[in-house]
Amino acid sequence: MSPTILVWLLVIPFAGGMLSWQSERYSRFVPRWIALFTQLIVLGMSVWLWCVGDFTLASPSTTPAFALEFKAAWIPSFGINFHLGLDGLSLLLIILTNLLGVMAIGCSWKEIDRYVGFFHLNLLWNLAGVVGVFLALDLFLFFFFWEMMLVPMYFLIALWGHNIPGGKGRIYSATKFFIFTQFSGLIMLLAILALVFFNHQATGAWSFGYFELLKTARGLDPQIAWWVMLGFFLAFAVKMPIVPLHTWLPDAHSQAPTAGSVDLAGILLKTAAYGMLRFALPFFPDAMREIAPFAMALAALSVIYAGVVAFSQTDIKRLIAYSSISHMGFVTLGIFAGTEQALQGVVIQMIAHGLSAAALFILCGEIYERLHTRDLRQMGGLWARFPYLPPIMLFFSAASLGLPGLGNFVGEFLILTGSYAVSPLFTILCALGLVLAAVYSLILIQKAFHGSAQKADAHGHGGSEKYEDLNRRELGMMALLMVLLLGLGLYPQPVLDVSAASMQTVQMIYNHAPPAVATTGVTP
Repeated sequence: MSPTILVWLLVIPFAGGMLSWQSERYSRFVPRWIALFTQLIVLGMSVWLWCVGDFTLASPSTTPAFALEFKAAWIPSFGINFHLGLDGLSLLLIILTNLLGVMAIGCSWKEIDRYVGFFHLNLLWNLAGVVGVFLALDLFLFFFFWEMMLVPMYFLIALWGHNIPGGKGRIYSATKFFIFTQFSGLIMLLAILALVFFNHQATGAWSFGYFELLKTARGLDPQIAWWVMLGFFLAFAVKMPIVPLHTWLPDAHSQAPTAGSVDLAGILLKTAAYGMLRFALPFFPDAMREIAPFAMALAALSVIYAGVVAFSQTDIKRLIAYSSISHMGFVTLGIFAGTEQALQGVVIQMIAHGLSAAALFILCGEIYERLHTRDLRQMGGLWARFPYLPPIMLFFSAASLGLPGLGNFVGEFLILTGSYAVSPLFTILCALGLVLAAVYSLILIQKAFHGSAQKADAHGHGGSEKYEDLNRRELGMMALLMVLLLGLGLYPQPVLDVSAASMQTVQMIYNHAPPAVATTGVTP
């Protein structure tokens, strides 16, 4: 298996985005097909890597190992290389990214009708930037992709977002998103440069390499390491997002197009958790363990606060946005618990939340296309007017609240059981969030689909007509996501096997555990 396939995972989306943009002059339909074909290719490549790759470690150590690496000189005078690496954790998140990329293109098929080529350029480049984040093993390259993926998302919100009545506008939301994430990214850049300078002092050479800076970070004075770690932690906490650094997310979701919301909830939030697992925790295990009680308290606050605030939302997308903040609180809890069971739960939770949140946002977009409103106060009685959409929405709402048999339950169960021995108090508080999730999910279904019609739609139609239901394209997308969530809930072992080696390494680093025989995963 040639390591150059990692380069193609980046090159193909960038090239496909350019072709989509340039083909708009011929037809508005050609860019859609080019983008879809491009994304299907990279999805097929990433699944093929799973099928043929070996992501187990015969002898685990406290140094992360990668099944596949590609390295080429980029800016040698500063020790910057185009260094990519793939392990089980990054592979699973790349597959999730490319799958949801296909979903984002599919749900935009009719929604986007202007600047179609430029839209798909931004969408594909955003996805390529995320894949780059999951592959980069040079910290300059990592920062490059981290910042690069923000610009296309800004344009997706600013140019194709919805100016919802009562909101502050798509330009405001896009700018707020960009400022929050850009400022936090600059703090991370300062932390990276600090590591580079400390490495230069120790070795006399400039380097942004992962393994070189990993060695330098572990040798820092504890007080210095704490401040450098803080730069990484703040950048990832904003993107996660952790309360109180979360305010950009509901605004971004409420104004973003459907594809933008799919990217935000399903993919971009996962880059923060990945950064914690790949950089912050392996580089600064002692400092991360020192702030763990504080971080776990913020995790519990995020779960409960976002769950409570979700009750008061009348915009269906803002409700789901706050539910995403709540669910990502479980991810934060699992990361700082640091047990192998909790870390495995983090991986499952990221994948399951990506699938369920993406599906819910897609369904919100389908509702908006038909009713021209997202206000729950203007809905009601829709169950009798859509044969397929309401039960499908109920399925994904049940997945989101952690119904046994679906993927979200497995992730949350592993996180809670793996965290209890470390912090019973914060684990119990986060478990209360499951009750809140059940309540606001059922409230969503009740207000939108049951009861009497409050106001059929923005055009004043009565409450008795039937609307056009999901078409074959939309049903096919939902069916695929439903099957994946069921498979993840009923038989998660293949995913656990792929991530086991990576998570065992992280657990050993965090807890200073001695090397042990590799496991094949954690069976819930």
